Amino acid sequence: MSPDLTAATGMDAFVHAIEAYVSVAGSPLTDLHALEAVRRLIAQSITGAVHNPDDVGLRDNMMQASLHAGLAFSNASLGLVHAMAHSLGGFLDLPHGECNTILLDHVINFNFNASPKRYENIARAMGLKTVEVSSCNELTGAIREIKEAIGVTATLSDLGVAAEDLAILAEHAMADPCLATNPKQPTNEEVISIYESAF
Repeated sequence: MSPDLTAATGMDAFVHAIEAYVSVAGSPLTDLHALEAVRRLIAQSITGAVHNPDDVGLRDNMMQASLHAGLAFSNASLGLVHAMAHSLGGFLDLPHGECNTILLDHVINFNFNASPKRYENIARAMGLKTVEVSSCNELTGAIREIKEAIGVTATLSDLGVAAEDLAILAEHAMADPCLATNPKQPTNEEVISIYESAF
């Protein structure tokens, strides 16, 4: 795959792992797969695979991370990132992995207080040097650094989303089945606000 596609699909798998780990339908088994996906994908492979596309070892690691993430989310389901990305993809035909990447840190800002210990465990699996993450700033900052490193820096407005689209996008996101397992249930207005923060 090209570097752009490697970045987008790799980050999609990363979101699969994160959302499965904080899902209200998670279990000890899905937790193991989700955290292993985070460790393999982020700590060990995605940035290198984007910048060194011929490194078969890194690609193998990404493949295994994607498998772990798939085993996690196919049993624990997903959350608000995917609900909002599905709406963007369906309404405006935008690339799924890129939409997930754009939305991820903004949704974590919304969700963090509903599941802080789980997000702290994700931060540790990413290799962040912290004893305790007291706020989401360190985690979302690290995610933004990854996005920058792999070249996924567009905003929703860069992809052609218009302010007048947000109400209908939020309406569709609120009806998405992935929302049922998100750790915090948003209002329609909160979903619009999250879209605006990614604008």
